[in-house]
Amino acid sequence: MKKIGIADTMFARADMGKLAEKTIKESTFPVQIERYTVPGVKDLPVACKKLLEEKNCDIVIALGMPGKMPIDKQCAHEASLGIIQAQLLTNKHIIEVFVHEDEGKDDKELAEIMRNRTVKHSMNALQLLFRPEELRKKAGTGERQGK
Repeated sequence: MKKIGIADTMFARADMGKLAEKTIKESTFPVQIERYTVPGVKDLPVACKKLLEEKNCDIVIALGMPGKMPIDKQCAHEASLGIIQAQLLTNKHIIEVFVHEDEGKDDKELAEIMRNRTVKHSMNALQLLFRPEELRKKAGTGERQGK
């Protein structure tokens, strides 16, 4: 049985991890879920690496909601670099799902972006594990998730 790790943060304005878990559990794929919650986005790289190496996950979804201030964007960039490094060190995919607070014009739009991106990337993780040819069919189509 394949195992998906979900790394999420307590600083997010929504429980993205719960939504990712729900999406994965409602799928028809035989998968086990490991969840690891950390304070903020800069803590995600090590959480992802631990899920891959210590919990033997086959893939990880990294979820976070960086703020809208310049320092928040810098922290998100640093977290992204750490996530990339964790992927290279483990030779496994980590699907980064960040939703920046300034992406929506209001809380309602931001919540919709978060839901859309989290659900679609949770499904992308499942496709990478079980049906990579489905992603290949979408190559070059410009399809984006979450806005």
